[in-house]
Amino acid sequence: MLARVLRELQPKLPARNLGWVFPDETTAALLLEGVGNLVLSYRPPQPVLFVSGERLRGDPHGPFQRFLHNRLRGDLLGLEQMKLDRVVVLHFAGATGFVDQPPARLLFEVTGRNANLLVLEEGEGFEGKITLAAREITGSRNRFRTVRTGSLYTPPPPYTKFDPREMTLQDAQTLQAVPLSDWRSHIDGLGPLLSAELARRAEVPLSQAPQGELERTFAALQDLVRDPTVSEGVLSEGAREAARSERAAALRKLLREPLEKRLTLLQNQLGDVTRAEEGVELAAQERGQADLLMAYAHTVPAGANQVSLPAFDGHGEEPVPLEPQLSAVQNAEKLYARARRREDVYERLAERESALKAELEQAQARLAELEQADLLGLEALAAELETEKPERSPYGARYTTPAGFEALVGRNNKENATLTHRIGKSMDWWFHAQGYTGSHVLVRTAGRELDLPDILYAARLAATHSKARGSSNVPVDYTRIKFVWRPKGAPAGQVHYTDQKTVFVDGTLPE
Repeated sequence: MLARVLRELQPKLPARNLGWVFPDETTAALLLEGVGNLVLSYRPPQPVLFVSGERLRGDPHGPFQRFLHNRLRGDLLGLEQMKLDRVVVLHFAGATGFVDQPPARLLFEVTGRNANLLVLEEGEGFEGKITLAAREITGSRNRFRTVRTGSLYTPPPPYTKFDPREMTLQDAQTLQAVPLSDWRSHIDGLGPLLSAELARRAEVPLSQAPQGELERTFAALQDLVRDPTVSEGVLSEGAREAARSERAAALRKLLREPLEKRLTLLQNQLGDVTRAEEGVELAAQERGQADLLMAYAHTVPAGANQVSLPAFDGHGEEPVPLEPQLSAVQNAEKLYARARRREDVYERLAERESALKAELEQAQARLAELEQADLLGLEALAAELETEKPERSPYGARYTTPAGFEALVGRNNKENATLTHRIGKSMDWWFHAQGYTGSHVLVRTAGRELDLPDILYAARLAATHSKARGSSNVPVDYTRIKFVWRPKGAPAGQVHYTDQKTVFVDGTLPE
């Protein structure tokens, strides 16, 4: 369709530039003598280029349109299109006046959501320095291609498709087994609308391959090149298909981002397991050094940085690093504690390894499914992922104790402070893992007492949502909200408390 507009304009060029008008913030219209208004509407996602005989008005909106109005005052010399792609460049002559203006090019990317209008320095083709861009495209918006004022313009990536203006019947024979709906992947310039129009003219269903009707289909394609007018019925159907395609692309992007983040998280967690396995080897070495220190403590000189002790297997001596301010026994106890921590971390992570691998395979399968799914499949996948999201509340994650009380768990320091100091009433119950960084757990009872099952349930929530997650015999303190306060000047989430009681529970989610 762009090619048709340009083909009808070419015989009338060069044309005298009678001035610019700007009907709105993303529309520029160039009045050409003997032609009318050449309208460039660059509003995403439906940019368009056409000639209008209407009388249009409007002053510039914003710096880019003011630049067009003042800078591109010369006659329009020519137009060219990149293959049949949606990229058009307009060549302007220079202009004389109070301030002379040199020749320039105006490049229009008629590319849906990425529509843009750029002024380039004088030159040939589709490359050159960008003088000013209507929309700046930075790396944060598009990591593959940026458009910045002052930088060199890079055309969209090249592609290999048949040019329908030069196609032969022999070329078309390579597509005789391809459904007409997929011909746009192989033929330049075909979109949803023109594909539907091609099917109508060829009298072949859009979802079917032409097969024995290839010659008629090829003749319809040539007719479409000569006259790309779309019939009314096809226009409405094509518009629906275009809308479905847009919706599918947007939904695919929306679903891809959280899946890729989940994939990265799972890969990192499995990496933690691998590192924990290496830590077990270090733990065995540290435990062996601690055993040597305990066995030969009487021979270790005070204040030493390192000592060499006879190995238990009789093969020479083993060097053992020391902290000089500690005794041999204290150094051994520190090594034992460090080894236990490494072993506990590995045991906790190893228990989750098989589940992590299963989740990773599921995430990889869903990502592969996402790239192949049509709109119905994407909507089904979105619904499935939505049902798997944990229930969220405005303030903390919500659980219910065995007796039916609401238990809220803070998900960050801000929510911890909100639950403890704003949501909780004086006689509600407050839980926190003793000696560990973690979540505040608020059980709302309206002043009623908690039975032991509710206490243990809330305590396990506090242990699970703390640095003690996965450990056993985690001490958890609990008290009334009225005995919890924030010290003056302390950061959000930091509290002091009194009148607490302590229970010991496992750091796993309650059933």
